[in-house]
Amino acid sequence: MPDLTPLFRFACAAPFAAALVAFAAPAAAEDAALPYDLPTTVADPSPIAPPVPAPDDAPVLFLQDSGDIDENILLPAARPHDDDDNRTYARDYFAIAGGVITVPSYNGSDERNILPAFYFRGRLKGYSFSTRGTNFQVDLIRQQRGQKTDIKFGPIINLRSDRTGRIKDAQVEALGDRKMAVELGVSAGVTQTGLITSDYDQLGLRVVALKDISGKHGSWVVSPTIDYGTPLSKRAYIGMSASFNLYGKGFGRYYFDVDPVGSAASGLPVYTGASRKATLGKYTIGLAGAYALSGDLRKGFVLIGGAQYGRMTGRYADSPIVDIAGSKDQFLAGGGVAYQF
Repeated sequence: MPDLTPLFRFACAAPFAAALVAFAAPAAAEDAALPYDLPTTVADPSPIAPPVPAPDDAPVLFLQDSGDIDENILLPAARPHDDDDNRTYARDYFAIAGGVITVPSYNGSDERNILPAFYFRGRLKGYSFSTRGTNFQVDLIRQQRGQKTDIKFGPIINLRSDRTGRIKDAQVEALGDRKMAVELGVSAGVTQTGLITSDYDQLGLRVVALKDISGKHGSWVVSPTIDYGTPLSKRAYIGMSASFNLYGKGFGRYYFDVDPVGSAASGLPVYTGASRKATLGKYTIGLAGAYALSGDLRKGFVLIGGAQYGRMTGRYADSPIVDIAGSKDQFLAGGGVAYQF
């Protein structure tokens, strides 16, 4: 499988990564309200109202300092119940989350950093917005109340902070820090509600395309993602996701190639393979869940957590910063508490 999906890392100043488990994402229709008679599981006999499944842009639950983590799986976000409302568009809501995450010290590293995490998302007059990974995006297609098929499209801006600091490997650190790249692009996708386990599970497909506008790596990244989520009871939700990242030549040159000067400083061999052509560089899969402390996933406090496995591939896996100084296998995990109102 390709890449699953994490909190927002506040640029430069603090190691806040963007996205408390969403992963993850990157899915579900934004406003599919569950009926009050949804049966609970044996483990949860509570009569409290059932949760609404997470939207296809389910929030990322982890903070991260790499733009390559697919956040859509990590945090399934609950949404307010709409059954008693006659509005045209889905109900307005806001959600915040905080926690901790453990991530590789750079994309391809075998060392880890533990970072604080923060996440924010919401919907206003049918327009959704969210922090996802180290980015912020807005859906320009208004969410209709109760629709089963949800099409999304809108702008996205990303702060790519990979190798901008806190590198634990001495050889990679000797190559020098990279400057934060500002990337602008679009996010598009579709989510269908009620396909497999019930009328409320959700399957989503989306693609994020980003282009560097800051002149740092001067290239592009395209990330297709598929994710699936379903409520297990009134209090519990589980999501899974898979995605992969395609990188342009300039991206490989800036982050994964080693020039003669860098080789002399670090002891790593000269490498130019990552910049030879655009290619698949990484895939990830993830799993995440949520449990409502209030007894209702649609509102109040929710415990969130998840884990993700990624694998560097091809010319990126052969780079000395991965093959010699780091690892092809990439893991992240995190958890926290979210509140929706």
